Amino acid sequence: MVCVPEYGAMIPRSYKTALKKAVRGEGIYLFDEDGKAYIDGCSGALLSSVGHGNKEIADAIYKQLTSLEFAHPSRWYNEATMEAAKEVASFAPEGLNYVWLVSGGSEAIESALKLARQYFIERDGESSSKYVMIARWNSYHGSTIGTMGLAGSMARRRTFYPLYQDYPKISSHYCYRCPYGLSYPSCDIRCAHSLEHEIRRIGAQYVAAFVAEPIVGSTVGGLHPPKEYWPIIREICSKYDVLLIADEIMTGIGRTGANFCLNHWNVIPDMICSAKALSGGYSPVGALIAKDEIVEILKQGSGAFQHGHTYNANPATAAAVTATLRLIQREKLVENARIQGDRFSKKLESLYNIPIVGEVRGMGLMRGVEIVADQKTREAFPSSVNAAGVATGECLKQGLVVYPGRGQIDGVEGDQFLVAPPLIVTENEIDEIVVRLEKGLRAASEKLLSGL
Repeated sequence: MVCVPEYGAMIPRSYKTALKKAVRGEGIYLFDEDGKAYIDGCSGALLSSVGHGNKEIADAIYKQLTSLEFAHPSRWYNEATMEAAKEVASFAPEGLNYVWLVSGGSEAIESALKLARQYFIERDGESSSKYVMIARWNSYHGSTIGTMGLAGSMARRRTFYPLYQDYPKISSHYCYRCPYGLSYPSCDIRCAHSLEHEIRRIGAQYVAAFVAEPIVGSTVGGLHPPKEYWPIIREICSKYDVLLIADEIMTGIGRTGANFCLNHWNVIPDMICSAKALSGGYSPVGALIAKDEIVEILKQGSGAFQHGHTYNANPATAAAVTATLRLIQREKLVENARIQGDRFSKKLESLYNIPIVGEVRGMGLMRGVEIVADQKTREAFPSSVNAAGVATGECLKQGLVVYPGRGQIDGVEGDQFLVAPPLIVTENEIDEIVVRLEKGLRAASEKLLSGL
């Protein structure tokens, strides 16, 4: 029987899950109350990119807190936020020089949706009909009412379906289980061209933006696209006057071996939504990075973004962002993600010797593993088995934390998880992660294939 802690006044994520108590973090490790060390193999939720217990960042936040902890952004601006915005913009592609700082990824996406709508109103007038946002199935863009209507993660949507406006969606680039029953490259990248079909079906005059993750994160762990996918998407958006909004909340700030993931394909979006790793997990953060021409339209028009949160552009978080990004640049952690990511990719090939491993995918230090009941047929385990949960539990026994997900096949069935260690990870630590991962998955395989 699982012993679930007594959480007191705190409402936990689940009252039926036996969470471990974290008491300390150091480098790529987390420690529980018994002193056992766990490799943080998913950087929390792909945010602890510079590792735990970094005194340099903590000191920067403390210094800011003791000089100016808060000044409401409707009446004040401050040097810390200006400095942070400059650092964020320095990571972005050419032509994206404006930054709106918020407190998380959901807020960043909400900000992008609002800015897209306001942009077309200010550019074309109040009669502008461009308001529809297109997204993809098997996506996650946040937990607010607005972002849930945009995203296609069914497990997170069902309960709250009556509360939000549901936006149209196209299929993702799920080559392992192609929704069209095709194979790459003879498929002619139909998943990308489906965006044009959807825009034409709705009417380009109504479509404001297309929002997507360059590599799919939690909903189809580490799902990376064919090389032609993103250039096709960019061309379609430009053709129909549709803004391309890249959700780089997980993939950004070096995770895939580039500042932002779309850099791998030389694709420049109109907006980038970033969060998580911007502050290394040391302060709640999100950011919307916008193309110059979008912000210039606002400057010349109303002169104001009709949006705001109490804590957007707060100086304490700004100090964390500046310290984190400067550390990433100084320590060349983006380059390290590329180098260690290549090593990780080669090492992970050994997982195919484990019967329940269907596909290993991803880029850089963002890798996903899909779990199957049969490697040849790609048949999934019944959802009642919770194969991702079993695999996660067995990896945890080996002292490795991974990020599980379920339901990617049809909204119900399918199991997978992400492995995404901090960008500070070393060659020896990569090897140790793979050893622990193999042991955990072998134990999970024995359990699952024997019927638990």
